Amino acid sequence: MDKMMVEIRSWMQDPQRFMQSHGLSVTLSMSKEGNSVFPLIVEGFLIFNYGPLNTLFDKRYFLEIPYEMCKLRRSSRVYVPPDPVGYFDGHVWPMYLKNRKEMEDTVQDLVFLDGTQKREDMLATVYKDIQQMFTAV
Repeated sequence: MDKMMVEIRSWMQDPQRFMQSHGLSVTLSMSKEGNSVFPLIVEGFLIFNYGPLNTLFDKRYFLEIPYEMCKLRRSSRVYVPPDPVGYFDGHVWPMYLKNRKEMEDTVQDLVFLDGTQKREDMLATVYKDIQQMFTAV
């Protein structure tokens, strides 16, 4: 998490320079005042459970899926080494529930997205929300 914090703070200080130093092309978006806008998307399973990182976010989205779908998706992946028998039920899912409870108890303004929806629909929801945020700037 410390490395991620350093990277995000570097981006916050000078997004254009950060992007260029990482070989990324810079595409400018403008707010209604004509200021450049540089959205940064940070994704990860436990990012909201780390307080110092969580304070840096303007928007927070959590993609939720039911147990059955989560287990099916995990079982379709190939891990090296493979998960031991019972690992999902004995460790993965209980830790998900524990971390989710902690997140729900401590994180403000969390938007839950229904992970059973089509990707395009979820993206449209988030895109509209972010556009509204930039329009208000």
